[in-house]
Amino acid sequence: MQRGTNLGRLGDFNQAVIFESIRRAVDGVSRVELAGSTGLSPQTISNVVRRLLDEGLVREDRTIVSGPGKPRTVLELEANRMVAIGIHLDPGVISVVMLNLRGEVLHSRRLDIPPVEVPEKTVETMAKTVEEIIIESGMPRANIVGVGVAAPGPLDRERGLMIDPPLLDGWKDVEVVEPLRRMLNLDVILEKDTIAASIAELWKGNDAARDNFILMYVGAGIGAGMVLNGEIHRGVSNNAGEIGHYSTGVVAQPCTCGRNDCLHASLAFNHVAQKARAVGLTLTVPDDGNPEERAEGMSQIVKMADEGNENAASLMRECMGKVGQVAGQLCNALDVSQVIFGGPLWSEVGDYCLDGVREIINERFTSKNVHGIEVRSSTLGPEAGAIGGACAVMDAALSPKAAALLLR
Repeated sequence: MQRGTNLGRLGDFNQAVIFESIRRAVDGVSRVELAGSTGLSPQTISNVVRRLLDEGLVREDRTIVSGPGKPRTVLELEANRMVAIGIHLDPGVISVVMLNLRGEVLHSRRLDIPPVEVPEKTVETMAKTVEEIIIESGMPRANIVGVGVAAPGPLDRERGLMIDPPLLDGWKDVEVVEPLRRMLNLDVILEKDTIAASIAELWKGNDAARDNFILMYVGAGIGAGMVLNGEIHRGVSNNAGEIGHYSTGVVAQPCTCGRNDCLHASLAFNHVAQKARAVGLTLTVPDDGNPEERAEGMSQIVKMADEGNENAASLMRECMGKVGQVAGQLCNALDVSQVIFGGPLWSEVGDYCLDGVREIINERFTSKNVHGIEVRSSTLGPEAGAIGGACAVMDAALSPKAAALLLR
């Protein structure tokens, strides 16, 4: 975790550092322990804790005695004092969650295979679902920090625009942030889905993954989130992680990028559907359907695999193997210690695909004689994107940022 500083004019950064320490202390933490973990003076700790108590973000819970001296008062997080709402827009599913400061999902809603061809109607559906969750929760509106929308890229985060996501027909230069802000009367931010899911892993995932890892997001589309030295890698336009046109090393079909062996071409539904029919799988949707039909077709293949159809399961393993090949390339470029697979589709196929991708990644990794790559499934489940949207709001509002150290 980051340490604070006793220099002047840095109160906001120090408050964020101290608050993050309290938030992550599952059993509470004393002021003395905070001084030790943050490197801040007892006076700074005392001043900041007083502010946090006044704002209702923490409470004094109990006293503990550990050896001679004055008993220590344990500080506990008031987890529901602030909540955020996350929306995940995937061509195959829309998920909405309400998340508290501890990263716990308080309420959630999932719209499977939603109609997404009319952007304005889709945004209205998002707003309506958020309002329903707020009413259902009984949460005071004053406690809601904001709404985070996790969506496929490319996007213009600063202007709140989705530029032209390849699997969402008709979503060219679509405003998302301003319409939702107007309908909900809440602050709204837009975040790339892979980056949002990576923030979620930092906020509430396994602590062992916090320093250097790649998150392979597997939904209707495929993308990568990258965390290096504990920091999200965003790229200059907040669109890092577009891996659809990496080569898999296997010829599939012609792609818009001009190649025929890229990940996008290999996992395009029309190509997967043709391979499914070739091994005797019956699908009730056209190969070149709309987003809802493509999502339905993939769901049918997954259902057949779940029901024990080995041809369907083998096809899914083959598809995820291609993702593993690209993940191995990223591991070679970035030299990370861990790869985490997550997303709506991975939540359905991960149980029988994980061992295969783990073997592929470690076989492809060129520094295997120095260290291996741990490969695991995300613990966040199919709502990882929506949880990431909510975590992005919390992260923007509360996490210590190096930029706060600049003296202006």
